[in-house]
Amino acid sequence: MPSKIYDAPAKLNIFLKLTGRRDDGYHLIASRFVRYGALSDKLWFERALADGFDVTGDFNCPLENNTIYRAYTILSRLHPSKALFAFAGAHKVVVYKSVPSGAGLGGASSDSATFLMMINEEADLKLSSEELSIVGAQVGADVPFFLSGYESANVSGAGEKIAPFDEPLPRFEVKTPPILCETTRVYQTFRRHFSDRMQSAAEAADRLLKANAKDILREYDPEELNDLLEPALKCYPELREYKEEGWFLSGSGGSFFRSAV
Repeated sequence: MPSKIYDAPAKLNIFLKLTGRRDDGYHLIASRFVRYGALSDKLWFERALADGFDVTGDFNCPLENNTIYRAYTILSRLHPSKALFAFAGAHKVVVYKSVPSGAGLGGASSDSATFLMMINEEADLKLSSEELSIVGAQVGADVPFFLSGYESANVSGAGEKIAPFDEPLPRFEVKTPPILCETTRVYQTFRRHFSDRMQSAAEAADRLLKANAKDILREYDPEELNDLLEPALKCYPELREYKEEGWFLSGSGGSFFRSAV
């Protein structure tokens, strides 16, 4: 039996504006991330019979492509230690998935962030929050937010800049169509067909970053809030069957959400 079970919650993007690109090709974003704890994966460690780091769970990718495995690989490179290797060699990570993949809810990023916090605690690595965040930023753009522990935050840069935003969050309803949206494909479609909108997106972001989620969802249309909505619909036309008035796309899709208040 596991000694402790950890929650890896989902997230929602109240808005997501793409404001530019770095020299390495990564898009710069301005977004409001909110933690959606009503939906979460469960992670824990179990004793492993064989040496070598392992992750088990309902995944649709090989181990080397798993974000938890990537997090361990980067952690091992940046902070190698006897404590890390001894613990990882004697335990496997078990993941019970509830957050759907390819849904714009950050499930894979949340899993890897939760893993980093788990192993730091249980292997007594004594890494600071800043050190974990540096590792997380190399795993994926959404990982630093999940490491921050904030309920709501303005996220900028390529996802590594996190500023807490104090606001009363509404209760959310979320629906996820049975359509797996590939983030890379959606971003590539934005780059090919919609990148001329980035200057106006930066101007809109200045206003959105100061407003609370309740007002934003009441005053703006879905097309105004998420710059990846149209690229996602272009990539996956079947999403249109699930797009309803008053529902907003999270991330690169395909989950839609709305305020239930």
